[in-house]
Amino acid sequence: MIDPLTALAGIQAAVALIKKVSKTVDDVSSLGPVLGKYFDAKSTATKAVVQAKKSKSSMGTAIQIEMALDQAKRFEDELQLLFMQSGKVDVWNKIKSRAAAMDVESAHEARKEKEAAARHKKEMDEVIELVLMALVFFSLVGAIIYFSLGIMGQRG
Repeated sequence: MIDPLTALAGIQAAVALIKKVSKTVDDVSSLGPVLGKYFDAKSTATKAVVQAKKSKSSMGTAIQIEMALDQAKRFEDELQLLFMQSGKVDVWNKIKSRAAAMDVESAHEARKEKEAAARHKKEMDEVIELVLMALVFFSLVGAIIYFSLGIMGQRG
């Protein structure tokens, strides 16, 4: 499970790092490594929101992260403007499309993991059911044999 507060801190740290680095670089293309950290932190936080929303006790944390994601969206708008001003809007568009593709891939992986977990649970339920049926069957066979031998013993 992803710790929501760590995810929140990750977004905030990445935003602070990008703001700091963007003041010192001449070309926005140099922001690549720190942008990668930002999008990783955002992805982690998005997953944390989903998990926190499932747990009612973490709703407050989920709200905090949702607000941080909203701030991240506004920050992304600022970044987009920075790329536009430097004439690198095509680079920004590629970054956003790659991030979207990675999110889709992550969603597919999560779905596959969920399906695998459901399949494993179903298999375990089937095994338990078979074991219980075998116990009932052998108990009935044992009871029949026991009573049959008892009846035969009384006649003989």
